[in-house]
Amino acid sequence: MTKKNKTPSRLAKAMLETAKDMRQAGLLDKEAYEKITMRHLGVKERAKLEPLSGDDIRALREKAHMSQAVFAHVLNLTVGYVSQLERGLKRPAGAVLALLNVIRTKGIDAIL
Repeated sequence: MTKKNKTPSRLAKAMLETAKDMRQAGLLDKEAYEKITMRHLGVKERAKLEPLSGDDIRALREKAHMSQAVFAHVLNLTVGYVSQLERGLKRPAGAVLALLNVIRTKGIDAIL
């Protein structure tokens, strides 16, 4: 990919075509193929992260049977920040929002 216009170069397009052929022939598994397309071509879109309310975050923590202190430790956050999230004073964003969405879809064991 060129840095200026973020479009795939001829070489990147050729590599994607070769990888696609290898995938169809069974020489490349799905995971490896998607890794190639993401890393070199930026083809795959980012996952959509759903916003979470304070009540949603509290429910995730309680479902995991964790105190705010333990939940904060697992997420590498402060207890005060977790408290603010649960009270709706702050809204999760970035990596915190991504982790909370992983916990919501796959459970707390996915990050332990």
